[in-house]
Amino acid sequence: MSAKRKAGGNGNGPNKRRPKKKESDYEDEVSEESEEEAQASSSQVEVLIPHDDIDPPTKLPDDLLATMDKTPGQMLISGMVTWDLTGKRDRKNVVKVRPNLYSFHRFTDEKYRFAASGCAAAHTILINMDRKALAFGRNPSGQLGLSDTKLCEKPTIIQTLEKFNIVQAAVGRHHSLFLTDTGTVFACGDNKSGQCGVGNTTPVITTPTLINYRGPPIIRIGCGAEFSVILDIKGNLHTFGLPEYGQLGHNTDAKYFVNANKLSFHFETSPKKVVLYIEKNKDGHVNPVDNVQIVDFACGNNHTVAIDSKKRVYSWGFGGFGRLGHAEPKDEMVPRLIKFFDVHGRGARIVYCGATFSLVVNELGVLFLFGQNKKTGEANMYPKPVQDLSGWNITDIGCANTSIVISADDTLIGWGASPTYGELGIGEFQKSSTVPKEVPKMDNMKIPQVTMGYSHTVILVNTDHEGTKAKYEKMPQYAIDD
Repeated sequence: MSAKRKAGGNGNGPNKRRPKKKESDYEDEVSEESEEEAQASSSQVEVLIPHDDIDPPTKLPDDLLATMDKTPGQMLISGMVTWDLTGKRDRKNVVKVRPNLYSFHRFTDEKYRFAASGCAAAHTILINMDRKALAFGRNPSGQLGLSDTKLCEKPTIIQTLEKFNIVQAAVGRHHSLFLTDTGTVFACGDNKSGQCGVGNTTPVITTPTLINYRGPPIIRIGCGAEFSVILDIKGNLHTFGLPEYGQLGHNTDAKYFVNANKLSFHFETSPKKVVLYIEKNKDGHVNPVDNVQIVDFACGNNHTVAIDSKKRVYSWGFGGFGRLGHAEPKDEMVPRLIKFFDVHGRGARIVYCGATFSLVVNELGVLFLFGQNKKTGEANMYPKPVQDLSGWNITDIGCANTSIVISADDTLIGWGASPTYGELGIGEFQKSSTVPKEVPKMDNMKIPQVTMGYSHTVILVNTDHEGTKAKYEKMPQYAIDD
């Protein structure tokens, strides 16, 4: 997508140059630079906050932690499980190809409190009943936090985090964030754009590292493809990573010319607070929105959508296909109010984002889609209700690259146009569905959590419920032979 963009400066005349970054930074997936160059490119360090002299963080209030807890469950998985093939066209360097899972399979017998993947990701983070983090999937940049860059097919405990209680995790294309019960955040994985927030652009971070932040405790974390967003207890958002389309909300795309032919970005390598929220009139007049307290947000590949305490919705970042819901495909550099939800009775309750689309459930339980959730065809330039789901009581939603899986009224609904890889779990004969379709054999099951990667789905089913347990036990097992 970014390749189609015209390379142009941000219109401010010549920028002040930072020390030059080395050639390889954000274009190619795996950096080819030598150790010395990597050291040089990561030498433009921000002021790092010393963590030694800070009092040990106190635990977040119990009632707040209780609101973060979702119903735990046992794991089912479907979709593409050859992690090195995810999102790629050729099979080079893929050692072992596993068949796609076109229906849901049991995977490990453990119970988990939380599962997280991301719409650009080929890895998954789990939190077990002891609040320890486990990871599996693709690992070229150390995003699993296991201190190496080897692919890992089974959920494996992240030892560096064993002494912490992990309450939440978030997953980008090649990086991961972890939130502890004291409101502190750790990050690992690809950091070429500063998306790990550790104050530099060291390309690869293989063990979870404390982010370079000192402020109110963090209560929610999220990742786009190459950027990250964290929400503090006072309702402020802080963002870091790639600023290319304004997805950080700091009123700039931070472009600058390294030389006549090469464009680069001033990456945000430490969390920086989002300070301005705006509304635009029809005639283009801009007014600031005051006293915004964010309560929920979600990130797509290059955009973010957030809800405030007054149930208003803001969006910013890449505007292609109408994913920002402003009825125009323009990029937004700061959070802009979506007029559609700023009407009494239409306020938003929760938000989810896929790669190029956004979903909002309003206070009446109606689901709205804006953007494009298929590879071709028309896009919704503004929020439109999903008629097929009217009257359904939605529990959770997972968003992949183009697919959507929804847990509602004790059943599972898959929705995704071709190409799909089994992530909808609707079977081998009809692999995709352009309209929401109930997933066979998943009716009358309690499914509290759904998360999706680029082309796989992980759901947690509540086996304390008798009917769910009986169905779960009849499901095929996805076994990995060592």
